[in-house]
Amino acid sequence: MIRYLRTFATAAQTASFSATGDRLGLTQSAVSTQIKRLEDDLGYTLFDRAGKSVALNAQGRQALAAAERILDLYDSLKGGHARVASTPIAIGAISTAQIGLLPRALRAFRDAYPGVHVNVLPGMSVQLLSQIDAQELDAAVMIKPNLGIPKDLKWLPLMQEPYVAIAPLRSRGTLDALLRTLPFIRYNRRSYGGQPVDQFLKRQRLQVNDIMELDEPAVILRMVREGLGCAILPGLLAGVRGERVRVLDLPGPALHREIGVLVRQAALKDPVLKALVDSLTVQADALVDEAEGAR
Repeated sequence: MIRYLRTFATAAQTASFSATGDRLGLTQSAVSTQIKRLEDDLGYTLFDRAGKSVALNAQGRQALAAAERILDLYDSLKGGHARVASTPIAIGAISTAQIGLLPRALRAFRDAYPGVHVNVLPGMSVQLLSQIDAQELDAAVMIKPNLGIPKDLKWLPLMQEPYVAIAPLRSRGTLDALLRTLPFIRYNRRSYGGQPVDQFLKRQRLQVNDIMELDEPAVILRMVREGLGCAILPGLLAGVRGERVRVLDLPGPALHREIGVLVRQAALKDPVLKALVDSLTVQADALVDEAEGAR
């Protein structure tokens, strides 16, 4: 709820959901969704809307004073943003997080900490887990490990990312027919993200014609867009619904992967790193809100 109050206070200052999004690193749609959810929770509207402009109504003006007090108290609990780290932050990220989440989170983070140097290291989740354990990284945005997490590390969930099937835009037929007739581009079954796909195919007893296997959902998406075949992959961070591909929901129980931040417990004591993790959490929530609003 704190992030909704902060969005509300910023919108009150800018009188524009678009300008609010620019300031907070959100899309206009995400701002609108957050304000609507806050209004639903409070039980009354906060703004009078006229075209692209918004203005606080009488209830909104009363609510703003209370919201600002709450935000001041919350910021005082966190110790504010006065400290700037003297050493760089090293953060690892899987490829889809680098594309769909990290840029948004870093944009908002750098507004508060413009002087902090951030080293971003790409890698598969298995590799990032090893680098965190070896203290080569402070944190990593990755898929939740299947193995137990060491006691000196902490797992902070960000989102449940659903899997979808994708096929060339002009393809026709059911999912079963597409998988039987089109070449299948497989998400690496030995990776954390590819294992659920392999399990789904076996559970549904679906036959596929494998032509290649790789661990880069964004690359798989491009190959499908070029007409090379069909695939099953997590679609939110890769942005499949914004691409020129046909998207099909999967039958049966929901199939998803958990994306989160794996961080060393000791590193979380650094308020600057904690601020980056908070920014990742806010932007992950915004992505989920946008996806739900687009349905």
